[in-house]
Amino acid sequence: MSMKVFDLQCPQGHVFEGWFRGDDGFNDQRAKGLLSCPVCGSDEIHRKLSAARLNIGSRSAAAPASPTTQGQADTSNTANMARLNQLQSRWLAHMREVIRNTEDVGERFAKEALDMHKGRKEERPIRGTATDEERKELADEGVDVHIVPDFLDDTSHH
Repeated sequence: MSMKVFDLQCPQGHVFEGWFRGDDGFNDQRAKGLLSCPVCGSDEIHRKLSAARLNIGSRSAAAPASPTTQGQADTSNTANMARLNQLQSRWLAHMREVIRNTEDVGERFAKEALDMHKGRKEERPIRGTATDEERKELADEGVDVHIVPDFLDDTSHH
């Protein structure tokens, strides 16, 4: 089965990649509310023009590129994409490792985080779920919270 990779963006300008079974897969997931920004959690996701659809190596009739120049551009683009993919893979692996080394406290996340922040409980790495209101309250208290998309949590058994 072939997959299409789309560049996606939320209203805050965060750009990320999504893999779908074509345009219908993207539209279906968006309609069902299954897409969200991995940075801010927004579910207002839109497709951007994907890099794969840009004709980066095009030549105009007035100034044709030499085969050597064209080859260098292709090599440079390929090397840049390889570096980007490697960085993304490292980031994903790091985030999954962080998740594996945290205790899942589920819906108690906001209370546990606040209790640790105020010294009522011993500090430990935790993860869980919190409502937008709870995240705002934690921020107001000075508790640093990072939103991590569910798909990175390969330890859960949904």
